[in-house]
Amino acid sequence: MAQRAKQEQPQLPTTPVSMADLARELGVSMTTISRALSDHHSIGPATKQKVQKLAKKLNYQPNHLAAALRKGKSKLLGVIVPYIEGRFFPSVVHGIESAASKAGFSVIICQSNEDAAHERKNIETLLSAQVAGILVSVARTTNDFRHFEKVRKRGIPLVFFDRTMDSDAVNSVVLNDWKGGYQSTKHLIDQGCRRIAHFAGLQHLNIYRNRRQGYLDALHDAGLPQDEELIVYSDMTMEEGAEAMRRLLALPNPPDAVFSAGDSSVLGALQEVKRQGLRVPQDIALAGFSNEAFTSITEPMLTSVDQRCEEMGQATVRLFLELIDSAGGAYTQRQVVLQPELFVRESSLHGAK
Repeated sequence: MAQRAKQEQPQLPTTPVSMADLARELGVSMTTISRALSDHHSIGPATKQKVQKLAKKLNYQPNHLAAALRKGKSKLLGVIVPYIEGRFFPSVVHGIESAASKAGFSVIICQSNEDAAHERKNIETLLSAQVAGILVSVARTTNDFRHFEKVRKRGIPLVFFDRTMDSDAVNSVVLNDWKGGYQSTKHLIDQGCRRIAHFAGLQHLNIYRNRRQGYLDALHDAGLPQDEELIVYSDMTMEEGAEAMRRLLALPNPPDAVFSAGDSSVLGALQEVKRQGLRVPQDIALAGFSNEAFTSITEPMLTSVDQRCEEMGQATVRLFLELIDSAGGAYTQRQVVLQPELFVRESSLHGAK
């Protein structure tokens, strides 16, 4: 008897139920179903009740993306980052998701993997999804920015964060990277360092160009020479940091300090210094940029510049919201600049001698 009762229970569909299924079952149009589900005033109470009862019985779940595509707009926010690893970009994305959620937006995250071609595909994907806006930090290999013009021509708000294109007509949220570079270098000078090397990133990227300029300006203000022999350009990886350190230590007059525009490369430098039997900071002081989690657990702990990651993500969403609230906002130029904070740790304190 129990087996028979079990067999008589209604079977729910194994595939998602659509509005077309509801319309076919009740013999009404999809427009009627849509309006009934949205409690539209043009649909009578009896019809609304029948539609809602059937939707509940068949476990109907609304397809918000399909609805957005029909309307030509959505509550989706597209985000493109070069990669999701380390501390910086995951923390920025966390800030973006937190602020976007409070504003009623969901987030689609894409990775360019530091590849310009992949970044272009990311843009096409997000445009196809009818996102309400795109927030992007450009890839290391991006030199041509025409794919972003397509976003702007569609009237979709576009906000850059951290890495941005050089233009007076873009909206962006950036760190004062120049100040971070200046503060780090001045700190090393204040510790008595006089021959300070710099690990520089690719100079077509605004962040590395500005950090290098801050380094140069701090040297100039202190009356110290600006020696190109002490500037090493790279992709800022740990391996390249170790190699750069080997080259610098092999100089007839090696540096007494290094300011790196990234933490991974300065970690490589720390490992190489130790491999050669030298001491940090007694023989050479080290300072990085990004305040990655590992900087506080190395031996010695590494001095680094904090980039206000979550705050940057939240500020990027706030700027996007300002744009959609203003007429023609997609083309309104505004730059939000966050101030860095130098976290001084043992790796740069020459007083530890």
